Amino acid sequence: MNDIMSLYAHRLWKDHFVRTLNPGSPNSSLKILDVAGGTGDIAFRMLEHATDLNHDDTATVRVVDINENMLKFGRRKVQKGDMKKWAGRIEFTQGNAEVLDDIAGESIDLYTIAFGIRNVTHIDRVLDSAYRVLKPGGVFACLVGDVWGCTDCKEFSKPTNPIFASIYERYSFTLLPLMGQIVAGDRDAYQYLVESIQKFPKQEDLAAMIEKAGFQLPGREDDGAWENLTGGIVAIHRGIKV
Repeated sequence: MNDIMSLYAHRLWKDHFVRTLNPGSPNSSLKILDVAGGTGDIAFRMLEHATDLNHDDTATVRVVDINENMLKFGRRKVQKGDMKKWAGRIEFTQGNAEVLDDIAGESIDLYTIAFGIRNVTHIDRVLDSAYRVLKPGGVFACLVGDVWGCTDCKEFSKPTNPIFASIYERYSFTLLPLMGQIVAGDRDAYQYLVESIQKFPKQEDLAAMIEKAGFQLPGREDDGAWENLTGGIVAIHRGIKV
């Protein structure tokens, strides 16, 4: 469904997200925590990038998701699918992004959450937990945006161009629910999806929340505080634990 609704764009966004983080270096022992990443989409990309591009055979990823069914799907990829090569370097565990109580403080080098932060009840608690588990100098990275058609990914950045924003809004509120009915047989879920657009924080508001949690932003507003993709439909936010 994600492929159909986004015309495969969600794959390009995820690829770019990982490239900008550029994980891994020889013998880094890098510890990555991928939150709300049950299927392993980001985690597998992280390991591939670290190993193939940065010659790092020691980086590991722990995937945490509150949805056990999503985790089972990710585990199957490693146990029986085409991701067997990552066995031993990736683990899937159930957990709450707002708490992460089984992860030691200052034990993680890189924390990622892609298309998942809108699913939580309290964004501030997620940011506080991320800050706690990261080592000093560790990086928090968040990919937010409208994964068109993903009922488990109810988060949105805001298009920055007024003309594009108008076109995008018309698409969202008319075509998207119709496609949800045709493809997934669930118009109401996709109607709720687009209505959530109005509720998610704008780029500058989310950046302010990240900074309030204690993170140092890579830049100020309009100067690297976040990176907009596809006209602002998707954005990458980063913060460094100081």
